[in-house]
Amino acid sequence: MYTSSAFPRYAGNQMNHWRELIGLFTCVLTMALTFGACGRSSTAIVVGSKSSTEQMILGEIVAQHLEHRLSRKVTRRLNVGNTLIAFQALQNGEIGLYPEYTGAIVTEILREQASNDAALMFERARGEMRRVAQSELLDPLGVNNTFVGVIRAADRRASAAANMSAAAEVKDPWKIGITYDFQQRADGIPALTQYHFPMAAPVRAVDASALYRMIEEDQVSMIITGATDGLLTSSPWKTLMDDRGLFTPQQVCILVKQPLLASEPRLRAALAELSGKFTNEGMRKMNAAVDVQHRAAAAVAADFLAGAGLK
Repeated sequence: MYTSSAFPRYAGNQMNHWRELIGLFTCVLTMALTFGACGRSSTAIVVGSKSSTEQMILGEIVAQHLEHRLSRKVTRRLNVGNTLIAFQALQNGEIGLYPEYTGAIVTEILREQASNDAALMFERARGEMRRVAQSELLDPLGVNNTFVGVIRAADRRASAAANMSAAAEVKDPWKIGITYDFQQRADGIPALTQYHFPMAAPVRAVDASALYRMIEEDQVSMIITGATDGLLTSSPWKTLMDDRGLFTPQQVCILVKQPLLASEPRLRAALAELSGKFTNEGMRKMNAAVDVQHRAAAAVAADFLAGAGLK
């Protein structure tokens, strides 16, 4: 039989035993959570994009690729607005990364003089994004959406207009249409005027949505637009390249905040897989799939990743 003094001693031993078990369990749980956190970041990944069709396709490609590679949820905030709005969203932490053009970074964000040297523009944009925005500009994807001239393939001057310089040598004068955005760019009209096109009328600016309609209705005979426009896949048009390299290079790169890269060690390598995988022709076809064929950007993005062996 236990004595009155023995029971408290036995109860105390039992309590100590349970305390040891609880402490051991807590320690194991803490270690498991710690090691789990090392393998997977809790920081949200928010992919953004500007408002063009091309930007939303690229944003969707980035988001889907990261979901495949990182096996985690990626939030999309596509169609946020123009260059300055998207960059501000990055700075505010509303998005963690988005596709951007080197020319847009230098001329619109940094407000510096543009160069026609693509490599120089990339290095300048990369260095300044590190310095002033604590962001990394990753290697180019392969698209250079600079400006080109577009005329009707059936235009009587088309056979002589092999490029923009040749078109400027044609004696029959041109009527040129541009977008309001091009009109406002520091690297827009000043570059265009260096070709010295013979003009039948002043350059006419319209909203981007009306640009092709303007040439279809013969209001102008040439338009200045992006090299990767989806409508350029159709046969009525002939593209005139900027053979003198007067327009600012617009290489597409992924701009990502440095803290996000630090929080997710696998992120940089996953994004690097996209570098060099794109072409202007391929981007033009994807834009056409959305703008002309009315396919969903998500479906077009999935097809691209599958075709590139990244799915």
